[in-house]
Amino acid sequence: MKSLFTNFILPILILSSCVSSSEKDKHLKIFRYNQAEGLSSLDPAFARNQANIWAVNQLYNGLVELNLKLEIVPCIARSWQISEDGLYYTFFLRDDVYFHDSEVFSGSPAGSPSSIKGRNVTAKDFVYSFKRIIDPVTASTGAWIFNDKVLRNESGEIEDTCFKATDNYTLKIYLQNPFPPFLEILAMPYAYVVPKEAIDRYGKDFRTNPVGSGPFIFNTWDEGTTMAFLKNQYYWRKVLKTQNSKLKTRNPKSHPTGDQPKAGNIQLPYLDAVQVSFIRDNTQAFFTFQQQKLDFLSWSEDFPKDLILNADGSVQEEFADKFRFQKAPYLHTQYLGFQLDEKFYPDKIGTGGEGRKHPLLDKRVRQALSYAINRKELITYLRYNIGISGTSGIVPAALPSFDADKVKGYDYMPDLAQQLLKQAGYPQGQGFELKLYTNAPYMLIAEYLQKQWAGIGVKVSIDVNPFATHQEMVDNGRIKFFRASWLGDYPDAENYLAMFYSKNFAPAGPNKTHFKNEQFDKLYEQAQLENDTKKRYELYQQMDQIVMDEAPVIVLYYDEVVRLTQNYVSGLEVDAMNMLKLERVDFVK
Repeated sequence: MKSLFTNFILPILILSSCVSSSEKDKHLKIFRYNQAEGLSSLDPAFARNQANIWAVNQLYNGLVELNLKLEIVPCIARSWQISEDGLYYTFFLRDDVYFHDSEVFSGSPAGSPSSIKGRNVTAKDFVYSFKRIIDPVTASTGAWIFNDKVLRNESGEIEDTCFKATDNYTLKIYLQNPFPPFLEILAMPYAYVVPKEAIDRYGKDFRTNPVGSGPFIFNTWDEGTTMAFLKNQYYWRKVLKTQNSKLKTRNPKSHPTGDQPKAGNIQLPYLDAVQVSFIRDNTQAFFTFQQQKLDFLSWSEDFPKDLILNADGSVQEEFADKFRFQKAPYLHTQYLGFQLDEKFYPDKIGTGGEGRKHPLLDKRVRQALSYAINRKELITYLRYNIGISGTSGIVPAALPSFDADKVKGYDYMPDLAQQLLKQAGYPQGQGFELKLYTNAPYMLIAEYLQKQWAGIGVKVSIDVNPFATHQEMVDNGRIKFFRASWLGDYPDAENYLAMFYSKNFAPAGPNKTHFKNEQFDKLYEQAQLENDTKKRYELYQQMDQIVMDEAPVIVLYYDEVVRLTQNYVSGLEVDAMNMLKLERVDFVK
């Protein structure tokens, strides 16, 4: 079968870049998207960036998944139960899920449909996959999803029995402490299931020889040029033709099985293949999309927005009916960070020997810099109205715990900024200069901020570095004032507030500012034990307000997802995680 696909479909994939939408009904349904960002691995253990995540989403499945509302719904797990104390989870798996046909398997297992060559997915596969993630030999970038959560012994070592298959289709997971967003963690690509046989066979080369259970099967990858996936003809998910494909909300404490997608006469996925191109230049990618040689295009920070948008963010008239322009809230907060750890400030400043602390260690100075920014103007004129002004907390507007009435941030109040500077002993910004570190795509924003701060008398220079260099300097406390962002790993405010927990100092943890506040830490630890969603949200809001009051960061804006999609594409929905899921995508005439 593999040689048939290679000889027959690949030529079509190559030629499909020249096929117009009007000819699609004469050919296989091949969905084409561009990946400008580098793609390094098709192994879910390394699904760290968007490029890797989007690709592995098509090849693998997990126990659970997120719907468009970012609610947890079943995937390979039909149902689950959570103990009252929140310390162990029991998952009941489907028995009709198979890994892709692969040479790593000896043949069809007894009792399976004769057409299926891949092996049945069992609870033991999840035990193996999860232990592989935390195995230091794997060196997975996702080890953190379990390392600080699952059961440990008295010596602090992870218990071998923290993941346990009690039978072929029942899996138990034991936690060291309750962690309410644990199901959201399990929806991450890091937690997708892989077969041991494939890892044993390919080792590190599994990155280019993936074997999953998802809607598409890996076919080819010419790194930096093109990649192709083919339809999994034996995919386990089927739907009735008239069925609404959106899954309903489940009770996470005890999930019933009656709300499952019903088996029917429509086999997913609808597409025959997926083709990924790697055009680095965003302008070239847009022109390729205009020629209908791409079916979908994702926005990026350095996308030339003026190509298609008017100054107010509306689509230019010539493109109004040519394609769909989608914009939606995004779990992505853009901010500026201050390094607050005094060990990084060995030199005192000031004249006359008074030895004052650095001005950035005075929260009034940090607050003044925040009040001096006109975020609405920044969004309107620099970002073509893409994004939401960050006048509340670090938690983005797309999360259900967000409440702008309960968490007050910083509006544009330059007079108050001047008052705070005077109170701090720096009237009109006299007595100090700052340097803001950023990277190239955000240079225009940095220059805008520079002018805003000049308006209150504060002199700020800009230092631009490559992203990797910038990140290393931030993580190791080598710079005091920096641009940063946080893209949600999972849809819970805890993921953002963990950036300010004192036990999470960078470089080992996400607390890049080295913020430390005793009351914040108490609330953070209390939230880990709170199963009542409403009460936990209240704790999140209290923590977020502390962050705003103490100002270790300046929240600039909450980003938005922007997508361009050809009019003939259906079923490609957008969510606040900006996930790309193609199993329900189709082409319409």
